[in-house]
Amino acid sequence: MTTPASPKSGGTGHTASTWERLQSDRNWLGFWFMVPAAFFLLFFLAYPLGKGVWMSLTDIKIGRPGQFVGLENYEELILYDKTFLYATGFTLVYTAIASAIKFALGLYLAILLNNNMPFKSFIRSIVLIPFIVPTVLSAIAFWWIFDSQFSIISWFLRKINLIDHNINFLGDPLMAQATVIFCNIWRGVPFIAITLLAGLQTVSPSLYEAATLDGASRWQIFKNITYPLLTPIIAVVMTFSVLFTFTDFQLIWAMTRGGPVNATHLMATYSYQKGILGGQLGEGSAIATAMVPFLLAAIMVSFYGLQQRKWQQGAKE
Repeated sequence: MTTPASPKSGGTGHTASTWERLQSDRNWLGFWFMVPAAFFLLFFLAYPLGKGVWMSLTDIKIGRPGQFVGLENYEELILYDKTFLYATGFTLVYTAIASAIKFALGLYLAILLNNNMPFKSFIRSIVLIPFIVPTVLSAIAFWWIFDSQFSIISWFLRKINLIDHNINFLGDPLMAQATVIFCNIWRGVPFIAITLLAGLQTVSPSLYEAATLDGASRWQIFKNITYPLLTPIIAVVMTFSVLFTFTDFQLIWAMTRGGPVNATHLMATYSYQKGILGGQLGEGSAIATAMVPFLLAAIMVSFYGLQQRKWQQGAKE
């Protein structure tokens, strides 16, 4: 009694070759297309992450191999390093305030740009400028704008007699913190606005027409049509926004180097200062590794939100 030929073998009764499987099985083909990308991810992301975690468990310093010390670096940072605690707190505040304002402004701009207006394409290109300009160039420009001696803002306010001396934007701790948050918002709003605009353009105009005919107000249309349909895109774009903001380095380092008196240090900049400039690679790696739980939490919140959204739409899982 002969065994029936497998459908993937072409009816010949022999085992399908790799080439035949590539031709007939899209999942198999997709797997091989993903192999190069997976290799680069493992080599450039997984290996450095694993190396960093291992270094955070040692007392390694520049020029001297380290020995395993367990959680001693984390204990030192949490119990005795006030700058680390300040940097962690400011990183959370920096991320929360900047991300919330970027989302509000980005959503407003997206809705505004989705309307019919003169020179709409030109305005969209202008909106993108803050995002496409290199971060360091933006930081240097803002550094000059808020400089204690040459600030154009202080010059203008003095010209109209509102102040009698220059404002020390980057010399006062609270002013410096507000300044770097403002700069991050200026740079990040275009990314959110253009992404949400792309999502808005996928919403069928017939939904808005039906809601208008039923007498719905603008707020009701936004609440019951626009926002629910944008929820998946909002979850993704805000996840990226939070990750980019939380790991910000270039903007802070180019403008303040974490000063004044460590007021604007983020975890990323303090890790660099501690590990590279200070030579304490173990503690620097511990600071960088301490960022991972926060980033994973942001990703899981977004993932959970998307899963809830699928459940609301009737998905099985």
